Amino acid sequence: MTPDEQGDEQFYRDTESVAFPKLDDRQLSLLEPLAERRVVKRGELVYKAGQRDLGLTVVLRGEIEAFEQRDGTEQILATARERDFMGDVAMLQGTSALASARVTSPDAEILYVPAAELRRAFAELPGVSTTIVNALIMRRRRLRRDREFAGLRVLATSGAREGHQLDDFLDKNRIPHRLIEFESEQGQALGKRLHLTNRDLPVLITPAGAPLRRPSLREVAQVVGLLRPLAFENESEIMSDLAIVGAGPAGLAAAVYAASEGLKTVVLESYAPGGQAGSSSLIENFFGFPTGISGGDLTWLAQLQAYRFGAKFSTPAQALSLSYDGGNEYRACLQVEGCGAVLRAKSVLIATGADYRRLNAEGREQFENMGVYYAATALEGQICRGQTVIVAGSGNSAGQAAMFLSDGAGKVLLVIRGDDLSKMSSYLSRRVEAQENIEILFHTQIRKMAGGRMLEEAELEDTKTGERRVVRTPAIFSMIGATPCTEWLPLEIERDEKGFIKTGTLVANAPAWKENKRPPSPLETSLPAIFAAGDVRSGSVKRCAAAVGEGGMAVAGVQMALAAAAEHS
Repeated sequence: MTPDEQGDEQFYRDTESVAFPKLDDRQLSLLEPLAERRVVKRGELVYKAGQRDLGLTVVLRGEIEAFEQRDGTEQILATARERDFMGDVAMLQGTSALASARVTSPDAEILYVPAAELRRAFAELPGVSTTIVNALIMRRRRLRRDREFAGLRVLATSGAREGHQLDDFLDKNRIPHRLIEFESEQGQALGKRLHLTNRDLPVLITPAGAPLRRPSLREVAQVVGLLRPLAFENESEIMSDLAIVGAGPAGLAAAVYAASEGLKTVVLESYAPGGQAGSSSLIENFFGFPTGISGGDLTWLAQLQAYRFGAKFSTPAQALSLSYDGGNEYRACLQVEGCGAVLRAKSVLIATGADYRRLNAEGREQFENMGVYYAATALEGQICRGQTVIVAGSGNSAGQAAMFLSDGAGKVLLVIRGDDLSKMSSYLSRRVEAQENIEILFHTQIRKMAGGRMLEEAELEDTKTGERRVVRTPAIFSMIGATPCTEWLPLEIERDEKGFIKTGTLVANAPAWKENKRPPSPLETSLPAIFAAGDVRSGSVKRCAAAVGEGGMAVAGVQMALAAAAEHS
């Protein structure tokens, strides 16, 4: 057994009791009023792979097993007996089931809690929900670690941009999957069995085994259940108390607080929850995590928390425009990508963050996601093992990326235009300077990139001496700042000279506020009941914890705005 396999085995042993708890009499009695009792026969499916909006199945008598069907064979994932319950995080998120479950005893008696009632239980019954939610989260972690579990499979040509994008999209949305190279023995066997050629690639193979050829991200999102229909077919309008645009730390925090306060909350995310923080390999200065936490874990758990309280997410769903009518209770109208209905909201939180700035280097466009990256995660880290890699930037994100990559890379070159690390937190700059395989290159810029299909080398210039040198590298990580995502907003929402949204006292003299009897709250924009939080806001502190705080503050402002509107209606 290899060290990795030994580590996996120890992990499974240590987490068994959390992942598979037995419900006690009190917990069953709390669930009983929300549930219906059923008797199911041997061979009956309790749920099947691809099914959405799963309820909770508790086994009262008999035996049920969860299994994955793959290429004509079955893998048994778990067996549930008396007082066990079935499912994983898909139940909490409302996404598609990754496996099927069937009765294996002559018959079984179950307690079935429908999805709508289950969400109520998660919000109102902490004595039950804590046990269940912790188990669902742990089961998903175990599943992602399981080397045998296939889940969704992406079949793609080695190094292909489209295949990498599907892999990245599923990875950032925490959907268990495998990337299989078409050239590999397994890839060739799959291609032959499903009659696939290079023209069909990339292909998404669903848990049911069906191939989806050259899918768009929206098609992938529909298959896995991320792209939730905001409206029914006959609806032309969707009503909400709060529409949150952007699911970075600020948007996620607001979703948790708003939904927990009973506000009907809709969250629109254009790619994947977490924003820039979600791509951070390790956040060490976040409150409450003394040994640090990965940005992906932090924001994923926050999203699950928001789901638990009833927030409604749709991904990828980009807000295309916002129009405003201050005389209407539902004053904001949002046009949403791919949605025929208008999203009308009593209040809006703009938490769209900022886009990564691109390096001004010759050839850079050719290597986007093929050697030029804007996040340093385990996915990118695999490319860099034993190699020399380049990180461009002088802030915390650059420092965190350099430290993370230094674990596996042979050498990390930290390229900085200025002459110091003053933009970086003190603890992090000291650590970067002390790391033996990190070399800091001050007064340096990347001028040129070259290679075949993938990046192979970069040309660096010392801007003081004009000297240039070529570095062999498979990866450049660009951490040089960002521009705010505000181009979709109306002109009435005031912005500063860099395009970041003004709030609070900065907009007190805006036309809409001169007509209002109350002053704007600290995170309210030049339009009443429209808020901004996180990196998109002018004057914000560009830190994950600050964005989380602003998300919570924004909801307090939303409640005040809604109360004021109710008084005058």
